[in-house]
Amino acid sequence: MKRICLLSVMLLMGLTCVLAQTPANVYYTSEITPESLVRIYHALGVKPTGRVAIKISTGESSRTNYLRPEFIKGLVDETGGTIVECNTAYQGNRSNTESHRRAIAERGFTEVAPVDIMDEDGSLDIPVQDKTHMQFDRVGSHIANYDFLINLAHFKGHAMGGFGGVLKNQSIGMASREGKTLIHTAGEYSNPGQVFNNHRGQDAFLESMAAAAQAVHNYFGGKVIYINVMNNLSVDCDCDGNPSAPQMHDIGILASLDPVALDKACLDLVFNHQSVAGDDSGPLIQRINRQHGTHIVDYAEQIGLGTTSYNLIDIDESTGISQTAVENTLQRYNVFTVDGIKLLTNAKSLDSLTPGVYIVNGRKTTIM
Repeated sequence: MKRICLLSVMLLMGLTCVLAQTPANVYYTSEITPESLVRIYHALGVKPTGRVAIKISTGESSRTNYLRPEFIKGLVDETGGTIVECNTAYQGNRSNTESHRRAIAERGFTEVAPVDIMDEDGSLDIPVQDKTHMQFDRVGSHIANYDFLINLAHFKGHAMGGFGGVLKNQSIGMASREGKTLIHTAGEYSNPGQVFNNHRGQDAFLESMAAAAQAVHNYFGGKVIYINVMNNLSVDCDCDGNPSAPQMHDIGILASLDPVALDKACLDLVFNHQSVAGDDSGPLIQRINRQHGTHIVDYAEQIGLGTTSYNLIDIDESTGISQTAVENTLQRYNVFTVDGIKLLTNAKSLDSLTPGVYIVNGRKTTIM
């Protein structure tokens, strides 16, 4: 068996004991129903207190794959939460409060809960723990009205981030228009007209997202619940008004108190998925790799937001499955050259590779 050296950021920083961290619990159900959403929320064992914000994406059009109002209604009722959103930095039907409110009403969200556009009255700058790229995180000012956050994300692909899960939903999603621009440009610009002028590189953008997600987590004092719904797994985000059709089947709902572990578990389920005709994870994996999307979870772990080590607990079976067990029994390898050429799909081993540097399951890996 060839020896594999993962050239992760953590190792480069000398944090060689990552695997020794206490694993976070990540809960899983294969059922994607309003009832199972409430059930996995209960599995976390945390009851929100005070004024509860439920952060979702309301989607760029009725054709996008946002989480539907009828799907989230049970959770909203259970927690007494307010749906919160922020306006988009790009021009679209959610780029200003008036049109955003109209879109929200048309999609039926106002029928299941009160909806708050958090940057309707401007922005609030909150501290960032990691100041590598940004000196503050600029969020919707109405964040000050809430005591507890439920981060309810639709996990899918994303044209710029590679994928979108709870880390994106809490960073880009909670930021005002100006704050979104700061994240996209790694702190260089705040004018939304400059949102796509990222001169500092892809990794700087992903690292800025991680820092912003951590800022929001810290702002709430850790009073945050994280849920990813893995359905309609298009390569495109809900911010795309005409997304590509999903080529991969639905996986389920996952939840955790650790956003890094949660997004990492979802990534592992995608990368370890054994594709068959009509159920192909390849396009989503290619999208994630193209944008170096997995870097956000590695960097978020590095700055102390959470851990990539987790126990996956299937609430349908009421038994826990550790990450190590999952890797030993279900591990599959999707391998690309550093130039983006795919070499292996769902391979059970890496023995066929010659020594060199590859992208294995989204990480730069040296085969020796």
